[in-house]
Amino acid sequence: MIKLISIIILKLFFYGGLEVKLNDLNIGDRAVVKKIDTSESLKQRLLSFGVGRGAKISVEKYSIGKKTFEILVDGTLIALRDEEAKKIEVEKIDE
Repeated sequence: MIKLISIIILKLFFYGGLEVKLNDLNIGDRAVVKKIDTSESLKQRLLSFGVGRGAKISVEKYSIGKKTFEILVDGTLIALRDEEAKKIEVEKIDE
């Protein structure tokens, strides 16, 4: 347990935040995409909308129960299903 806590503290110190899945974010949260762990076809679709590693996103809305998410990427609103949002790893930022 102490080892796990130490790793988390070191990660926070060196990297400035913990990576979470996009579906864990709340309305108004901003984040940077770190990893997309999904099929190649979905990766290509997301990339065509500007959702790729390093992209800054913000959560604008989500439905009741967080079944769909509306995110803003480079001025474009994109709707994602929960299953898609779970596959996008992000790091929260304060801007």
